[in-house]
Amino acid sequence: MPVATLTVRNLDEATKAQLRLQAARHGRSMEEEVRTILREALFRGPSKPSGPSRQGLGQRIHAHFDALGGVELELPDRSSQPQPADLGA
Repeated sequence: MPVATLTVRNLDEATKAQLRLQAARHGRSMEEEVRTILREALFRGPSKPSGPSRQGLGQRIHAHFDALGGVELELPDRSSQPQPADLGA
C-alpha cells in the first residue's frame, strides 16, 4: 500500500519540544506520535463525543447539579424595555 510523505514547515520550537516529550512518554518516535495524533483527530471527529470533556460548559454544569434535583426560579415581569448601551459616542 503506498504511503504519503508530509512536511510541516515553520513549526515553532516549543511545539516541537512538546511533541518530542509526548512521544517519549508514549514510547514512540516523533513521526509515529504525529501519525497517531492525526489519525485520532481525523477519525474520531467532532460528531463523536467521547466523554464529559467533549460537552459544552452549560452541559457540564447541568450534569454536575442535576443530581441535586435542580431549582425552578420564577422570572419577574419585565418592568421596562431594554435600552441600548450608552458608549459616550
